[in-house]
Amino acid sequence: METLINAAPDPADLIKDSDQNSFMADVIEASRETPVIVDFWAPWCGPCKQLGPALEKVVKDAGGAVRMVKVNIDENPAIAQQMRVQSIPAVFAFFQGRPVDGFQGALPESQIREFVKRLTGGAAGDSPLDEALDAADQMMEAGDAQGAGGIYSQVVQHDPENIRGNAGLIRALVAIGQVEQAQQVIEQLPDAVKKAPEVHAAISSLELASESVDAGEEAELLAAIDADPDNHQARYDLAMARFAGGDREGAVEALIESIRRDREWEEQKARKQLVKFFEAFGHTDPVTIQGRRKLSAVLFS
Repeated sequence: METLINAAPDPADLIKDSDQNSFMADVIEASRETPVIVDFWAPWCGPCKQLGPALEKVVKDAGGAVRMVKVNIDENPAIAQQMRVQSIPAVFAFFQGRPVDGFQGALPESQIREFVKRLTGGAAGDSPLDEALDAADQMMEAGDAQGAGGIYSQVVQHDPENIRGNAGLIRALVAIGQVEQAQQVIEQLPDAVKKAPEVHAAISSLELASESVDAGEEAELLAAIDADPDNHQARYDLAMARFAGGDREGAVEALIESIRRDREWEEQKARKQLVKFFEAFGHTDPVTIQGRRKLSAVLFS
């Protein structure tokens, strides 16, 4: 398979620690060629421990369009005083030998990325991983789960804890019927990654796929329902059979009809499964939104 993600530049060339003796060369002089981000931090600062790794990730993703210098204020109080640092974390951006932008406090990665884009005039753009993920998402939407899975796999190899990459890989493996491989991916993930909404939704999708294997034939299940409209197990199995066949709207309709007829059947089994459907589809998916509306209409009628 063609490699879509190039190797990242050596972090040692992009990120370094600086002190009072080297600050002029590391920041002022270096910024005459490339924008330099200065992160003022201290070992005792909790928010610094959150911001620092996020800053480093975005700088590495920028592929050399920006550099980063870290200054420990406990060891270099004179620099902090000169820059009038009053609280940390504090970040300053230098270009052409002077400060041009900055912020205080820990920011989410999305805002850090926008900060870097402003600093570089947009030259940093999206990271190669993000571009690869966008391409994989488009392939999934087009029905090419095999090709998308290959790209997601490359992303995960570069960044094993990447949320979008792992969620996409699990969904792609499920789509091509490689359920055991998807389970292996999940087992290797840290708990924090498993709990991320995108990954949790992908795991729900895998669980549903496993449950739907023995659902039965749709025609036979419809015949059983025609013979006994209150055959809730047949409706439940029909929902799973439709899910396995890619008919998400039909799967939701079958469960909602079961809930309408008897919401307490087997300790609200149909409602609980419907919630799992919504988790697997995602909260912003049109099928989820419409399904929740229909469910509310049934529950509160």
